[in-house]
Amino acid sequence: MRTRLAIKFDALLERSFPERRLFLRSDTDTRFIRLRPITQLIGFTGSALVVAWAIVATAILLMDSIGSGNFREQAKRDQKTYENRLNVLSSERDTRATEASASQQRFNLALEQISVMQSQLLSSETARRELETGIEVIQANLRKALKERDSARQDTETLQQANDAAPAANGALAEAGTSVGDTLGFLSAALADTAQERDQISSDAVGALMQADDLALQIKLMRDQNEQIFRQLEDAMTVSVKPLDKMFRAAGMNTDTIINQVRRGYSGQGGPLTPLSFSTQGEEPGADEQRANRILGQLDRLNLYRIAASKAPFANPVHNAVRYTSGFGYRRDPKTGGRRLHKGSDFAGPVGTPIYSTADGVVVHAGWGSGYGRLIKIKHAFGIETRYAHLSKIRVSVGQRVSRGDRIGDMGNSGRSTGTHLHYEVRVDGAAVNPMIYIKAANDVF
Repeated sequence: MRTRLAIKFDALLERSFPERRLFLRSDTDTRFIRLRPITQLIGFTGSALVVAWAIVATAILLMDSIGSGNFREQAKRDQKTYENRLNVLSSERDTRATEASASQQRFNLALEQISVMQSQLLSSETARRELETGIEVIQANLRKALKERDSARQDTETLQQANDAAPAANGALAEAGTSVGDTLGFLSAALADTAQERDQISSDAVGALMQADDLALQIKLMRDQNEQIFRQLEDAMTVSVKPLDKMFRAAGMNTDTIINQVRRGYSGQGGPLTPLSFSTQGEEPGADEQRANRILGQLDRLNLYRIAASKAPFANPVHNAVRYTSGFGYRRDPKTGGRRLHKGSDFAGPVGTPIYSTADGVVVHAGWGSGYGRLIKIKHAFGIETRYAHLSKIRVSVGQRVSRGDRIGDMGNSGRSTGTHLHYEVRVDGAAVNPMIYIKAANDVF
């Protein structure tokens, strides 16, 4: 049965692959190799498989090459876009810093104007009170003079009636007539002096009232100016405080806790300002005093925000143009290819690029770190720590206090690294957080 099937199969193959002979001739002999149909089929099949594999492999390589080229072009475009964005953000940051400085200068000038206006207001109020007291004294003297004048008139009329009623009195009364006439002359002169003094007092009172009206107008104008200054200061404080409050909240920091901590721990500067009190008679503060105290409270809060901002890592560790090569989060490890958590942000640039501290703090580590290479750790307030890794040179020492913007090292390629870059970390209470949260939060302020 097998023989018949083999014969039929060979017959079918003979149609497509007839038996062939391959002759091998030498100088002394001639031989041949018989190529049966089954042998030709195996050879053809093997050749077809090799050709198909070559075609598929070539196609895969071509597609991978094309895809890699597109990816590189896309990466270059993304890099260019990111660099342009960084330049724009840097320009905006410088503009915001200039505007903040100008606003602070305007605020200081307005505060000086408030002090001058308040001193003038106090002087005007004192002069007005003294003028009111003088007017009251003049009015009291005028009333007293009028009463004396009326009393003298009554005495004169009484004496005149008595003189008219007794024209033929005895000799003693006739002799007294001369004395009465002298008395009447004296009283008339006294009344004339009193009337003149009354007219003078009345004129002085009218002048005092006019001066009081002028002072009232000046006080009203000063109050209007104070109102305008208060509004400008309140607007300036709103514009200055709100961006800082938004910056801290965007970074995930509780503003009340931060302010209270700075107020408790900061000595020498940043303490609460003494509220204003314009009253010297134990009176309750007025509306202006309350508004001034509110502005001083906001100024104190702005100062505390400024201190807190200098202690938190809101600045960029690299000021030069760099390439942002890797962000915070899970990524493919550049060494092993496995998926691992990247606990910071990478900024690539030339060797020796200056690295700056992003906040005020104390250096707690400055040396070699496993995997980090040359590493700097800086301890900041609020439980924050920043790390600067893979450096080529360290410019600080352990225990040294640094301020924001101080140069602490140079970019390098030390440790577990594939190229020159800065690995920048931010840790809060020991847990790594995304550094870009702080950098982005400060874009609209610094």
